Amino acid sequence: MIRTLVGVLGALSALFPDETLELFERLAIANPSEGTVRGWVRPAVRSEGVLIAVISLLNGRAYAWLMNLTGVFGAIILLFPDLYRRFATAFLYERPESMEWNERFNSAVRAIGALYVFLAAKTYRERHNDT
Repeated sequence: MIRTLVGVLGALSALFPDETLELFERLAIANPSEGTVRGWVRPAVRSEGVLIAVISLLNGRAYAWLMNLTGVFGAIILLFPDLYRRFATAFLYERPESMEWNERFNSAVRAIGALYVFLAAKTYRERHNDT
């Protein structure tokens, strides 16, 4: 079930990278019109979506690796949300100093991190219960 959901989300990101970025900005950024996303970001979102969708179809070592990586990333943003926001802003935007995060998104960052850790732990447990 989780693998299917991850695959569908990857496919949606691959098919609709602009809409994915717009949704992220609408939820996370207080002033999205102030910044310009770096030129490589949209193709990277599409490529990441394709990679995630394909890996989700394989359901082998690559999927296990993807979910482990998701858990590590989730733990980082759960424990260090301010660091994540600073890094994401500098990484994604041409003028990061002009970007402001929505205050209401601050707790959402931690919730996303917790969800990633939960999903990674759940898939880890499922993999090891099947053996």
